[in-house]
Amino acid sequence: MLCFLVCLCMQEIWCHIHSLMPMQAAAQAACVSRSFLHSWRCYPNLTFSRGIQCRNVNAHEADEIATNLTTKVDRSLVKHTGSMKKLKLEFYNCNVKACDLDRWLQIGVTPAIEELTVWLSWDRKKYKFPWPLLSNGSGNSIRYLNLSNCAFRPTVRLGLRSLTKLCLCDVLITGDELSCLLDNAFVLEQLSLQRCSKIISLKIPSWLRQLSDLEVFECERLQAMEIEAQYLSKITFAAVNELGQLSFGKALQLKILELYYYDAVCYARAELPSIFPSLESLTIFSWSEMASAPMVPSKFSYLKHLSVVFPAGSLSPTYDHCSLISFFDASPSLETFSLQVVPIGAKHPSIFADPSGLRKMREHRHDKLKNVKIVGFSTSKSLVELTCHILESTTSLEYLTLDTTDGHSPPRCSSVHRLGKCFPIDRDVILEAHRALLAIRTYIQGIVPSKVKFTVGKPCSHCHAV
Repeated sequence: MLCFLVCLCMQEIWCHIHSLMPMQAAAQAACVSRSFLHSWRCYPNLTFSRGIQCRNVNAHEADEIATNLTTKVDRSLVKHTGSMKKLKLEFYNCNVKACDLDRWLQIGVTPAIEELTVWLSWDRKKYKFPWPLLSNGSGNSIRYLNLSNCAFRPTVRLGLRSLTKLCLCDVLITGDELSCLLDNAFVLEQLSLQRCSKIISLKIPSWLRQLSDLEVFECERLQAMEIEAQYLSKITFAAVNELGQLSFGKALQLKILELYYYDAVCYARAELPSIFPSLESLTIFSWSEMASAPMVPSKFSYLKHLSVVFPAGSLSPTYDHCSLISFFDASPSLETFSLQVVPIGAKHPSIFADPSGLRKMREHRHDKLKNVKIVGFSTSKSLVELTCHILESTTSLEYLTLDTTDGHSPPRCSSVHRLGKCFPIDRDVILEAHRALLAIRTYIQGIVPSKVKFTVGKPCSHCHAV
């Protein structure tokens, strides 16, 4: 009896050691002895992934790879005897048969499963995820569910009572079906919906009291969105098309908002202060900005960090960068400001084409602003005026960065050792960058206070010289 207890204890020890090892190392150790093999069959965290190896192969080779993969997964799952906690099936570029996926999920989705990931290769014919596996209490233990490139079409409420994180990417699911999925997810903390093209109307109910992080990214058919969850602290929202109805409901506790939207700057300035009075960090990515930011009396009382991005072709030639001053005036707690402009496609009036006196904006002191960064700085007269206004009205400024490049260039080549070259840039862009450097020297450099650390980003002198 004592020997039996000792052997049982040793088996538990080996199983625990195996559970701490990476999966590949644990599988290799299983070849050493029967004891290791037994503990391998109890390994709780299984990841089966096939991606890069399946690229650039013909149909026959792809079928052979899929067959070999199926055999290996079967060997690991069919003989698994322990309580599986994590199962990842990641087959990005490998067409696994639906019947094989069904069989693996039937084995892996047990009452003990905590994390389930199914990422499949892109295919017009979506794999139909067997959602009944998660019904009748079978999914009560799942804490993290991550699905991609499949169809998830539940018709009854699911019992995902332990679910804290849900990620759906390129998943065919409607708004009503999503409600079936979320109906009992009382402890859900993070929800990510990316390119879910079947969702037309989205409602985040108020009883999701634990939900703190919401991402809705490029759901192309989304027409209306209503968010009633009151305890959200972060929302990331990106729209492909303009929404007919955009309602954030009672999400009054929001601290962080990332907004990718049409006329996003105008919308943010006019609507957000009253919707999110506690907002502390705001990132605005405007697909298209036709009008300048409005001057409205409402304020961002707690806003500390503001980032604005204008991609190529998003601005009209008449856009006035100085209208962004309305954000400074409305944000008495603002500490950092970042502006990224891609001037390609918009011919803003140049400071050199109109060298008349710079506009003087109405006096308003900004005594909290410490760090300002403008990427894609050009000779646009209103951009020069905006920078001068910041310098003249901000007594607390510590750092000012004006980058005449796009700000995303890879590490530059070494002009000393000649190890390589920078990526080529259109000649017109290089010329504008050098003109922007002249504008900085002419209008800005002389008024930068000595206490401010002033940094200027320049094109590579070796590869992008004029």
